[in-house]
Amino acid sequence: MPITPIFDPDQAGRPMRVAAFMSGSGTNIKKLIELEKQLKGQKGESPFEVVFVFSDRSDGACAGEKIAQENALPYISYDTRAFHRLKGVKRTVLTPEGLSARKEYDRVAKKLVQAFDIDVIALGGYMSFITLERCVNVHPADLSILLPDGKRRFVGDNAVSDAILAGQSSLRASTLWTDQGVDTGPLLMVSDPIPVNLPEPLEILRRNKERLKIIVAEHQERLKEVGDWKIFPRTIEMIASGRFALDEQNRVYVDGKPVPQGYRE
Repeated sequence: MPITPIFDPDQAGRPMRVAAFMSGSGTNIKKLIELEKQLKGQKGESPFEVVFVFSDRSDGACAGEKIAQENALPYISYDTRAFHRLKGVKRTVLTPEGLSARKEYDRVAKKLVQAFDIDVIALGGYMSFITLERCVNVHPADLSILLPDGKRRFVGDNAVSDAILAGQSSLRASTLWTDQGVDTGPLLMVSDPIPVNLPEPLEILRRNKERLKIIVAEHQERLKEVGDWKIFPRTIEMIASGRFALDEQNRVYVDGKPVPQGYRE
């Protein structure tokens, strides 16, 4: 079965052009830009270049404008909450009206992607469901862990909490090539683990939601350092170098070899 690189640098004849999409502090985007600069400093060039920063919110909670300004990048903000409020539609894709509104919202980003000749969209803390293609996302869970029915076990916004409550002894982060589902796209890379350290028995934490919330947040911050901040920019670099490929069934390959459990360094 033929496999096709997600990005072919030889065919493109230029660095892979990346659009950075974000909603909050943008730490993943910062790490991505740092890697680009590091590669240019070490090797004189980078296989990818971040071309612009896009944010789906216009308030002070998003650091997109600051990141773009610090790195002399174009910045575009298009507030999804204001858009849906004016449309009179809730920000959900669980209804036909919500999905239709989301597609309409994404048309602006799609035009930007086309205008800037973007190859890959890097979703670095982008909190909105997206209907665009060719996106890389990072998720705070090991997406190779499956349920008996074959579906991924720890998906969605509560993945860290779900993994801790399930008794997992360690946590990992994953990158994926997104599709139209929730954390269902092809699994690209899986990070090193961090241990789950609980200050008290799980049975007690189940009854103390506020305490559990604090512990989950602490683990998620630790996971960013070992997981997100390493594998997210590394995945973009490997895609840009032509190392990641997909076959006709969206199975993932690295350097021509299948990696059904996600690539791990």
